[in-house]
Amino acid sequence: MAASMTGFGRAAAEGSSGRITVEIKSVNHRYLDVTTKLPRELNFLDPLLRETVKERIVRGKVDVSVTFDAFSDDSVALRFNPKIAEAYVRSALEASEKFNLNYDLTASRLITLLHVMDTETGETDEEALTALFSEAMDEALDAFGKARAAEGERLVRDLTEKVRELSRLVDEVEKRIPVLIEGYKERLTDRLSQFSEADGIDSGRLAQEVTLYADKIAIDEEVVRLKSHITETLATLEKDGEIGRRLDFLSQEMNREANTILSKSTDVETDRAGVQMKTLIEKIREQIQNLE
Repeated sequence: MAASMTGFGRAAAEGSSGRITVEIKSVNHRYLDVTTKLPRELNFLDPLLRETVKERIVRGKVDVSVTFDAFSDDSVALRFNPKIAEAYVRSALEASEKFNLNYDLTASRLITLLHVMDTETGETDEEALTALFSEAMDEALDAFGKARAAEGERLVRDLTEKVRELSRLVDEVEKRIPVLIEGYKERLTDRLSQFSEADGIDSGRLAQEVTLYADKIAIDEEVVRLKSHITETLATLEKDGEIGRRLDFLSQEMNREANTILSKSTDVETDRAGVQMKTLIEKIREQIQNLE
């Protein structure tokens, strides 16, 4: 069954160093567009994250957020930079003397200035964190995949129903073809016969011209092509994997044939069915955009 491009998945994994949580969400997009958000200590995992996503997801705008909760902060320390602090103090004194200002720099204010205090972290166990991340990522992708599959199944059911309704409308139009041609012939013949004898128009030639023009307004070929596209669309909806692009192409072709049928129509019933077909095809195209 085809998958939707809309989905959400979340999972977490714990180890001796802490807890990694992965959250994945996506919406429809023409191609695969991956945005990642990782804490600084896990930035080294970004290439692995992107590669894993590409292996499991074909299309969609995918946002992946990773958080890390360390169980111990023993590896974190603050480092005082005396040279930078001295430069701040000296500059503050110079400014005080030069502009006759009160010197009010305190120690508590000093350590808040940029780079006076830096954070130091201990050695990162990248191997352990990679294993922990992979576990959380796989579980999140599994949940994400189930959500997209469930939504895809619902979309396919709804699309199948709409395409079958479109097929019923096409059948209605097809039944009107003989009526359309015959009605047009009768109207044109009656109208031209009123002055054909007076103007010396040959009745045989007139009948030939009527027949030729009636062929031009015939919609047989459009109906045949539209029915063929419908058959292929229904067959494609039963397939697994990436079907969105193919369905989008077929919906464009169906829309083209429906436009031609409507432009050739000289019948109120055919006009009505043609407008309904176009409305239905537009709804079909909108929903197809959400399929992978």
